[in-house]
Amino acid sequence: MKTLTDSFAPYRWAPSTGEQAARAGLDPVQIVRFDGNVPARPPASARAGTVAAALADVNEYAHGGYPGLVRAIATYAEVEPENVVLGAGADDLILLCARAFAGPGDSIAIAEEPTYPLYRVAAGLAGAEVDGAEPALAFCCRPNNPTGALGPLPEARPLVVDEAYCEYAGETAAGLIDDGVIVLRTFSKAFGLAGARVGYALADSDTAAELNRRQAPLPVSTLSAALALAALADPPDVSDQLEERDRSARALRALGLEPLPSWTNFLFVPLEEPERVGEALLRNGLVVRVFPDGIRFSIRDREDDDLLLEALARAFERPAPVVPAGGRRARRLRATAETRIRVRLALDGAGRVRIATGAGLYDHLLEQLAFHAGFDLVLEGVGDLETGPHHTVEDAALALGEALDEALGDRRGIARYGEGVVPMDDSLARAAVDLGGRPWAELRLERDPGLAEHALRSLAQAGRLALHVEATGRDDHHLAESAYKAVGRALRQAVRAEGAGIPSTKGLV
Repeated sequence: MKTLTDSFAPYRWAPSTGEQAARAGLDPVQIVRFDGNVPARPPASARAGTVAAALADVNEYAHGGYPGLVRAIATYAEVEPENVVLGAGADDLILLCARAFAGPGDSIAIAEEPTYPLYRVAAGLAGAEVDGAEPALAFCCRPNNPTGALGPLPEARPLVVDEAYCEYAGETAAGLIDDGVIVLRTFSKAFGLAGARVGYALADSDTAAELNRRQAPLPVSTLSAALALAALADPPDVSDQLEERDRSARALRALGLEPLPSWTNFLFVPLEEPERVGEALLRNGLVVRVFPDGIRFSIRDREDDDLLLEALARAFERPAPVVPAGGRRARRLRATAETRIRVRLALDGAGRVRIATGAGLYDHLLEQLAFHAGFDLVLEGVGDLETGPHHTVEDAALALGEALDEALGDRRGIARYGEGVVPMDDSLARAAVDLGGRPWAELRLERDPGLAEHALRSLAQAGRLALHVEATGRDDHHLAESAYKAVGRALRQAVRAEGAGIPSTKGLV
């Protein structure tokens, strides 16, 4: 085996979620990773139906490669198909470029260090030294990781520009591919497909042909290619993430911290004791990337980012710049062949609710239930709505019930019982709930828009609660809405903390 230089250092992955949970003494589901620079959730297109055809032929090779994916990338990047090189993520293409342009006795230049460490790894594996005279190749991460800066392009040629975060920066060097520039991009960041490992290079046709000649055959799997092609059909809109990045930066400044300006989906915060802060955050289940001079964390969404901001405030013993989420919380992921539902629930909330599964009326009904219960709830998901809403509605209710059961813990100190009465125009609904741990649903809705009763039964089943509901009225929508509001009002009473004991003479529920 060829000997590597003594200075070679392999790429170091962050510890797994299971390892981080063990260090923090938490369940892995309680860990929120802010260290990967990826979105909070996959794209809506990333579901079982998207890869079904590829899975049916998974015993076959993709003979001829992926011309459809190459054409779609070329259209998205505004180049020609002959300018595109596929890779197993941008990392694969970094290694390809290094070994294609440099070898023993050559030098590779790296701009704006500290930067992404894989450039040095690639140079070492190619046998080249770094930053010697007359480099055979230069690497530039733009915007830079870990700082988020959008610096000037180096004048060196040939130049590899790593544009992993270009969708956030709104600026690209793709117009320079005929001037000795190779642009690398990935589906891991804005597209939310990090686990699929798909990337691409853009280069002039001669360079692209030579890179393809040196690339491994079929570097991308058929399943990953299907996910990437589906994602390109609906490219990401990152405006919400950029707004959330700016909001988080303002909150950090309110804490007396000074995040660096960022053109990415992450923030770098210089700190005097980054290790101490990183450990404090981990104890709260929040994983950030720790550097010698600060921490870097991904922008996820408002609910997750507020957890981080609240924990930072505690670490620095300063007032939180956000509204605290409360102590009784749960995070759940329910994934089946038909649906993928993510739930974040805080029982001691302020009625901050966001439901987005695409199930229309039933999203609205769960929103009303959670709001009137006083919960903070984010419930998001995708399902096979092309077959109807049944699977999505059922799994959303089951996932919410599972999260409620988890957030209640051993149910010590809760009121246990609750009731609610809600009149709504022509409709009147009464609900009573017992959080005693035994699932039961006695439901009499005079009219049902379709799945309202079924969803409540699913909630009672997964939440281990007894639920009684009676609702009358002339309008299906009003009747169902009043019933869900009444259930929410009943839950508000039942989850209320009243003492320290188990609410049962048996000593357990």
